[in-house]
Amino acid sequence: VAYLGPEGTFTEAAALKRFGSAINGQSCATIDEVFRAVESGAAHYGMVPVENSSEGAIGRSLDLLLQSTLQVCGEVMLPIHQCLLAKHCEPGAIKAVYSHPQSLGQCQGWLNTNLPHAARIPVASNAEAARLASESPHSAAIAGSQAAARFGLSLCVENIEDEANNTTRFLVLGNQKVAPSGNDKTSLVMSAANRPGAVHDLLVPLARNGVSMTKLESRPARSGMWEYVFYVDIEGHQDEAKVAAALAELRQVATFVKVLGSYPVAV
Repeated sequence: VAYLGPEGTFTEAAALKRFGSAINGQSCATIDEVFRAVESGAAHYGMVPVENSSEGAIGRSLDLLLQSTLQVCGEVMLPIHQCLLAKHCEPGAIKAVYSHPQSLGQCQGWLNTNLPHAARIPVASNAEAARLASESPHSAAIAGSQAAARFGLSLCVENIEDEANNTTRFLVLGNQKVAPSGNDKTSLVMSAANRPGAVHDLLVPLARNGVSMTKLESRPARSGMWEYVFYVDIEGHQDEAKVAAALAELRQVATFVKVLGSYPVAV
């Protein structure tokens, strides 16, 4: 299972939650690498973050889903508890805080109150942040508690995220479709012509067929200035009659429709 690494990231924790500790984990430096590992057959599955409950979507994951032939075949919801880790925990001694940009955003209220003068330095992952903090006595990292022991840091403060219910959603990527489980979700991406009522027309097939939409998000299409695609999650499996009917109608009114996958709803 390829995952966004290095070891000690929340994405690794999501992979272990989904597949268990017996997997052969393959740490990847970027989300792009995770996609490539699964596309090339170097990994059977991939795990990537796609959105956080307080900081929103991870754009790179969405962009690559649009481009890739991989299927979304599962999701994991992981409660995210951020911790301040450092060699020395005295607030006055901390001049810089390393973390992934999403984690810095999730903790900005706490940082404003407790470390207002410390520089906030974004890095590729929280594990990398912990590694950097382990090399400097005047810096700290925001990361999960498991990174403290791994990098020889003290666990200074736990649960510093601004939202108590802070959760990140991860997607499982693979090369095969998943059969209906009875409690499924389907993800798709689509676009509409630039005309009045076009987005409304995309939603009518869902309403007419009794299909509930749980997410709607726009992203730049990268095909021209101010052109967008819409990422949608709907309840049900693409093989269910009402979902299949809605998708068939969507293809009649949308300029582009791609089903990213149907998969069981995360427990």
